[in-house]
Amino acid sequence: MGDASQGPMTGPEAENRCRAIMAELSEIGLCLPGSLVEQKRTCSTPGCHCHDDEAHLHGPYRLWTRKVNGKTQTRVLTEEQFERYRGWIDNSHRLHELVAELEQLSAVAMAEEANWSEPEAPAPDRRRNRQAHVATKQVGKRRAKAGK
Repeated sequence: MGDASQGPMTGPEAENRCRAIMAELSEIGLCLPGSLVEQKRTCSTPGCHCHDDEAHLHGPYRLWTRKVNGKTQTRVLTEEQFERYRGWIDNSHRLHELVAELEQLSAVAMAEEANWSEPEAPAPDRRRNRQAHVATKQVGKRRAKAGK
């Protein structure tokens, strides 16, 4: 959208931005919802080396997680799948950014037509604004004990 110091976009500017958004949407490609995560874990075998040294945790396990009907679904991926689907996750994030921008652009245009004050932009979705959507986690008893 336009620079806040310049005020809202005018009709022609808004129409041009709308066309640019639509053009970018048409180029996005496959979109995969959710997150990609790499984890290293301890096992349940007593005496295994993974319990004594974080450098010997099992993994990395490459996971794709997403919400379906309010429940988290997780699938284990190969390294090749993990790298291939990373772009699809990026596409999904960009899709949501573009849709949010288009919705705000539409709300501003409606407000202008109705002679209302410019609507406030919604807060960004914090889930989608993480620095990196691919995280590395270490899960195990050693970390759990450290938190107690």
